[in-house]
Amino acid sequence: MFRISKDTPAFYLTAVTKDRLPIFQTEKLARVFCEALKEARQSGKFLIFAYVIMLDHFHLVTDSRVNSKEILRYVKGVGSRRVIDYLKQNGHDDSLEKLRIRHRSDGSDYAVWQRHPNTRLLWSEQMCWQRIQYTHLNPVRVDLTDHPNDWKWSSARIWHGRRAEDEPLEVDSNKIEWHR
Repeated sequence: MFRISKDTPAFYLTAVTKDRLPIFQTEKLARVFCEALKEARQSGKFLIFAYVIMLDHFHLVTDSRVNSKEILRYVKGVGSRRVIDYLKQNGHDDSLEKLRIRHRSDGSDYAVWQRHPNTRLLWSEQMCWQRIQYTHLNPVRVDLTDHPNDWKWSSARIWHGRRAEDEPLEVDSNKIEWHR
């Protein structure tokens, strides 16, 4: 169990796609990224309490047993590989060209993410709960849906006790030890 405190804060992580490209506008690529999140969570040994995948960014609420930079390294690394592999395997050359980068020091040909993600420490239960709600309301605020539970690429249904049969990503909401 994870107890949120000043000594063990949760993390609120956000990463934006390169040039804010709407990479996750198709169900297939959103599902590819959900699978990448599962893989990253297992490899990186971190928890995911809440998430939303938007068209051009994602938000995660995670634990702090692993450094936030490491969590992002896993998520962005696995996510990039899976997205680029999918685009290559399915002949999406135009999309790949939009992700192409030149003269990158690490020798990579493509970039899925912008370089500067956003990380916030959530050192109280109230802060964590506020970020979970903010995460789930993200698709409503930008008029992608009328209710958080209707956005498939979110943990809102799980938190509201309305889990779908084909839930794209299970979260570790039951591993938070709430003070109340």
